[in-house]
Amino acid sequence: MKALVYQGPGLKEWKEVPEPTIITATDVIVKIDTTTICGTDLHILKGDVPAVEVGRILGHEGVGTITEVGSAVSSLKVGDQVIISCVSACGHCDFCKKGVYSHCLADEGASGIGWIFGHLIDGTQAEFVRVPFAETSLYLLPPGVTPQQGTVLSDILPTGHEIGIQYGHVKAGDVVAVVGVGPVGLAAIATAGLYGPSRVIAIDLDANRVEQARKFGATDTIVSSDADWKEQVIALTDGLGVDVAIEAVGIPQTFAMCLDIVRPAGHVANMGVHGKSVDLPLQDLWISNINISMGLVNTNTLGILLKLVAQKKIVAENFISHTFALEDILEAYDVFGRAAETKALKVIINA
Repeated sequence: MKALVYQGPGLKEWKEVPEPTIITATDVIVKIDTTTICGTDLHILKGDVPAVEVGRILGHEGVGTITEVGSAVSSLKVGDQVIISCVSACGHCDFCKKGVYSHCLADEGASGIGWIFGHLIDGTQAEFVRVPFAETSLYLLPPGVTPQQGTVLSDILPTGHEIGIQYGHVKAGDVVAVVGVGPVGLAAIATAGLYGPSRVIAIDLDANRVEQARKFGATDTIVSSDADWKEQVIALTDGLGVDVAIEAVGIPQTFAMCLDIVRPAGHVANMGVHGKSVDLPLQDLWISNINISMGLVNTNTLGILLKLVAQKKIVAENFISHTFALEDILEAYDVFGRAAETKALKVIINA
């Protein structure tokens, strides 16, 4: 089969590789119908995720059709079209029982890490993928939800919802600022509305993206290259800062921006994938009573979000800006990697 293979920092190749096979009884093989590229894939290509080895097939999102099932799989069958969760869950360990699938203790990939696709095992940017723990890591695609919409549920919608909104403890009446409105930042904006904030402020260097954020639910937009960007944010509050500041980029500057605008006793929710150390000025922060959260998505709310997408309460197709064929995945990477120029949000790659 053909797959997109990581060849070291800055290097990737669309090449022939062996097709995956069933390894354990709880596996299934899925033929990819639709996949996409995540900002995390770009971080991998920058060398920010050193656990990814040369030769690894990238990708951790997608929808596909089951072509083979392991002997222990009874609730799924050949021909089922499924959403592949970006985080795998054995369903039996202590963390899985608590819904903390991101730290599944099974030994697939590495014990304690639930994000294994395109990281510790081969991923979804390929014609076929082996899915471990299929019955607890796949979701049937319901009628009325397209594979393209389903792919948005693999990662960005649960990440924005869980790590941004839930970890940020967004509540009715809050002023929420999202720093970085790429796809995962937009997912936080789209799901913030479920909790009734009074304002949702989109902040980004890219004027196109902040304007796009309005159709996802942003009430206010600020271009962060403005010299007075911070003053603009504070002016939208009672003068004390935002209740929740969500970091959705993964660089020291944007994390510092969140610390600059959060009010005393507020929340900073970090969603970005960081490849460099971030300075934490505790000499100033210790007295502020703020809460700082971070984490890897559990996808424990994927099922709930799927219902909301099916009911059109969340318009998943708004995330999709470009569509490519699977054999054109290198072009898709180029377009996604130059989002400021191409106005790319989520690029969909159809087999």
